[in-house]
Amino acid sequence: MYADTLKLIVTGDRRHPSPRLPERLNGLFRSLGDASGGRAERIEDEIWRLWMAYRDSAAAFDLERATRALTALDFPAAEGILARLVATHPDFAEAWNKRATLYYMQSRDEESVASIHRTLELEPRHYGAICGFAQICLSLGDADSAVFAFDAALRVNPHLESVRETIDKLLRTRPAAAALH
Repeated sequence: MYADTLKLIVTGDRRHPSPRLPERLNGLFRSLGDASGGRAERIEDEIWRLWMAYRDSAAAFDLERATRALTALDFPAAEGILARLVATHPDFAEAWNKRATLYYMQSRDEESVASIHRTLELEPRHYGAICGFAQICLSLGDADSAVFAFDAALRVNPHLESVRETIDKLLRTRPAAAALH
């Protein structure tokens, strides 16, 4: 699953997001690269708001509930809500991403990567999911794949300063990773 997910990341700029995602995201992503400062932050906030939204308001409400449960570290509640969401709304990219986050928080890497994979099938621009995959690669000692994924996330959203700093640190400490950049 790791290699397949890495392939999704590699081809992300050539794949189209799910038609179920709001059309407005396309313009926001086009604007994100040229934005700076507060404008970039507002665009990022709007992207996340649209990712959290869904055409079924009850599903969007359930995602909010699952997010609150994750924040409260109530993993059983979050898992139950997210399992229902992805079963009943398999095209809800952010539900898959939140499930990936849940699994990551529980060190369930295989399951997290499977949910990241599904997120990226639906929303290839999901820089949060790409960064999550990179973090898992790092935790497994695969700095080269992590640098590659982090770099892909920066191509989608160049305003991820902590990601840029992580890449720089990895490139200073890993000669093999430097050859990829």
